[in-house]
Amino acid sequence: MGGSFKQPNGPIPPVADRRPTQRAMHGDRWEDDYFWLREKSDPGVAAYLEAENTYAGAVLERVQPLANVLYAEMLGRIKQTDLSVPYGLGDFAYYTRTVEGQQYPLYCRKRGSEEGPEEIMLDLNAMAQGLSFMALGLLQVSHDGNLLAYSTDSTGFRVYTLWVKDLRTGELLPERVPGVGSAAWSSDDRTLFYTTEDEAKRQYRLYRHKLGAAGPDDLVYEEADELFHVHVGETRSKRFLVLSVGSHTTSEIRFLPADRPEEHWTLVAPRIHEQEYDLDHRGAQFLIRTNDSGRNFRLVTVPIASSGRLHWSEVVPHRAAIMLEGFDVFERYLVRYEREDGVPAIRVTDWSTGETHSVEFPEPVFEVSPGQNRNWDTSFVRYHYESLVTPASVFDYDLSTRTRTLRKQTEVVGGYDASQYRSERIHAQAPDGTSVPISLVYRRGLIRDGRSPVLLEGYGAYGIPFPTTFSSNRLSLLDRGVVYAIAHVRGGGDLGKPWHDAGRMRQKMNTFTDFIASIDHLVAAAYTRADRIVIEGGSAGGLLMGAVVNLRPERVKAVLSVVPFVDVINSMSDPSLPLTVGEYEEWGNPADLDDYAYMRQYCPYSNLQRGRYPAMLVRTSLNDSQVMYWEPAKYVAKLRTLKTDANPLLLLTNMGAGHGGSSGRYDRLRELALDYAFILTQVGAE
Repeated sequence: MGGSFKQPNGPIPPVADRRPTQRAMHGDRWEDDYFWLREKSDPGVAAYLEAENTYAGAVLERVQPLANVLYAEMLGRIKQTDLSVPYGLGDFAYYTRTVEGQQYPLYCRKRGSEEGPEEIMLDLNAMAQGLSFMALGLLQVSHDGNLLAYSTDSTGFRVYTLWVKDLRTGELLPERVPGVGSAAWSSDDRTLFYTTEDEAKRQYRLYRHKLGAAGPDDLVYEEADELFHVHVGETRSKRFLVLSVGSHTTSEIRFLPADRPEEHWTLVAPRIHEQEYDLDHRGAQFLIRTNDSGRNFRLVTVPIASSGRLHWSEVVPHRAAIMLEGFDVFERYLVRYEREDGVPAIRVTDWSTGETHSVEFPEPVFEVSPGQNRNWDTSFVRYHYESLVTPASVFDYDLSTRTRTLRKQTEVVGGYDASQYRSERIHAQAPDGTSVPISLVYRRGLIRDGRSPVLLEGYGAYGIPFPTTFSSNRLSLLDRGVVYAIAHVRGGGDLGKPWHDAGRMRQKMNTFTDFIASIDHLVAAAYTRADRIVIEGGSAGGLLMGAVVNLRPERVKAVLSVVPFVDVINSMSDPSLPLTVGEYEEWGNPADLDDYAYMRQYCPYSNLQRGRYPAMLVRTSLNDSQVMYWEPAKYVAKLRTLKTDANPLLLLTNMGAGHGGSSGRYDRLRELALDYAFILTQVGAE
């Protein structure tokens, strides 16, 4: 129960010393008393964050026994020594495996049959020795299978260093390139193209590197527009390398025959503002997904020899109710990934007959995504399927016979009976009449009498749909009577690109009012009541949390806010920060007075005011490169001076990680167990 936190003689929260007032990055529109927390090198900043950690630890000590129980439960459901489903590429079958007691996976392969001897390409556990963080970025094997280009980050700040390993000898080659985001091999397996980042962490340059060559690498392309970033890859046919240049709303592509790495890259079609496209290859043509005639994209073909827009020929038209999210091109089949009314779909077209059919799925609420489909001439497509009640499953689908084979379903150790849980999709009505989907899962036998605790999550940004995926960890909540819910608010991509448009820029308030409407609907439908609701969001979802509690603090009992983007105006006013300039197309630019006025309505940090707030647990990481640690630190420091209640306000800073928190799987699980203990205690469901 929440009262267990309100000890009159409990620990004293830290106070952020008020240094000389600093001007906000936006100039003289208002002053920022906590600007000094940006000084990462200042020992006083680290001391303050550690003091917050100590305070939070003292308060959470009361729930640590429950966290220990939850950790044991969650760990007990995981098959700690496990193996992924191998996928074929060239002469090898590739897979990952985990070993009980080890934090990180091993990346492995076997030549030919999956029964052959194992070759460990990378052991992240060995690579992480002596480090508090380890993350793998790239993993690109040369076409002949002899060389591995990969990248690692050892800080959490997402500065990935490119390495090249000779898989025949196990030796690392001399190549070391920091700041690499993408890479692709040419057909000769001696030329490696890669992209690098600028000071604001924008991938902006493409280089050509010859293995063993002396001197600097060749700069092939540099993108001057700070809204755009670059990425290099290859078509599934391996015939072409592809250089994608894109912003949040606009893109253009160049291509290069993979067997002619010294030649110039050819532009497919020049960028047009607010038009996006991507492509793959088959025969003498490219297939292109584009939103040039409608926001939800259409599919066209174009001859490689004359790829301009005048030659685009429509294959699948734009449809107002169906989002074309992506496609896979194979020699004999086309596979499309779509979303209709928030529900994903797979459509298959036989190139020889032109016949199209849909893959059938058994549940009303689920998530499906393409697996590793690396082979060009195949009659199978691999996809991943899961739902709020069905564990993650890997299927191979026979494109000709329309039959599927379950290759693996993630095991829930100790037994799991899906029939004991129920998922459903309901809808709330937003203030403007829009119907907002809510996905729910709970243990069977739920009585809708308004007394069940609810954990409601949301995100609502960048056109990203909130996935309705399975979590064995979540069973620790459901088995204690908690209803887990997802509000598919505008700003995400749950109902296509128009759903995103309706929750970004000067429509952003819809994201917050959609979420509040979802809270109100859950109460009105007797799932819960206000003192039994915990809300959660991370990153842009943390912005959602901050805006909602400023608007309607009385609607919820507690908040879990993870790496929250809460200092919107200051961050978007500083173009030196990672992501800022590129995200002018998502949030707006405060230098524009109209954008500034709109942001000022919802920016969580700017709108904190004196009054009562729900209990809050706020998490951040010192090396976060996407939402700088000082945003949640400033937010908590300012809120401490304004809140008039005795509810806990806790800031936990991971001093050795980045945006995703701890990199080791056991460390992440301990963090989650503590979060769940906080949630359960707040709603009295221990």
